[in-house]
Amino acid sequence: MIQHLLFLVLLVCSFGVRADDQAITISFVGDVMLDETPGRTIQQGHDPFRDFEKILAASDLSIANLECAVSAKKGKPEEKPFVFKAHPRVLPVLKKHFSAVSLANNHAYDYGEKIFLDTLSLLEKNGLKYFGGGRDIQQAHEPLVFNVKGKKIALLGYSEFFPRSFEALTDRAGVAWSEDDYVVYGIRRAKEVHGADYVITFPHWGFEQEKTASKRQVQLARLMIDTGADAVIGGHPHVTQNIETYKGKPIFYSLGNFVFNGFDDADSNTGWLVQLMIKDQQIDWQVHEAKLDKQGIPRYSRAIPAAEVLK
Repeated sequence: MIQHLLFLVLLVCSFGVRADDQAITISFVGDVMLDETPGRTIQQGHDPFRDFEKILAASDLSIANLECAVSAKKGKPEEKPFVFKAHPRVLPVLKKHFSAVSLANNHAYDYGEKIFLDTLSLLEKNGLKYFGGGRDIQQAHEPLVFNVKGKKIALLGYSEFFPRSFEALTDRAGVAWSEDDYVVYGIRRAKEVHGADYVITFPHWGFEQEKTASKRQVQLARLMIDTGADAVIGGHPHVTQNIETYKGKPIFYSLGNFVFNGFDDADSNTGWLVQLMIKDQQIDWQVHEAKLDKQGIPRYSRAIPAAEVLK
């Protein structure tokens, strides 16, 4: 009898904890713009993500919003106040730290369709996965699904900040636009067709410099969760915004800037890295604060207590 018990103990120890019983950690950061001074930092051999390297490396997945086109080609800039295009040399640095990037924003298409398509090709060449954008509307709205510790994690990116000319169509490359019907269809499809255990949406929305989410952000975030999303991680306002729990699911309305130069105020130079910890259908989270230096590079500040950010 004792021999049988010892055999069972050894058998359990040899297999360890079942994959689907393990916690999954996913790190999200906000706007990452790698043109201008951040791009020159990389050109000089420096890593802009150095202060957060350990946190990102310890995560099962790490996700960023890539707020620029990437290409060595010249291209024609769109007629808008600010346009960004990073050199392809930035991609190995991104690949080192991130599992995927969202392209659903108002700068991925800054140099038109030709450069956007080159961005997609370069991401693929460097082995960096992306979502929220594609060669046509179908690819742009396709969920990016990761298999992690026996669970399927689906990511969906949407942009609703103009210009809408960046929108992917049946015959045009571009970003995924967040029409409510598209969002509902995308979340349901991620669950029903792709068999996702968890769906996380990454919308680009809201008003710049506003510290509180707009009525539209609240409406769309709740629609996402009502449809089946398990967490909502937002960006675009260039400042951090309020956090809400709706039906037990977290909503981070804006993570603010993470790598971005050109801002003078403290709020725009403060960003968040949010860690989601998923286990047994529960999602816990931790916020890490970044303070951006004059080159737009994030410097680790502190882990913020939940009570403080939930004020």
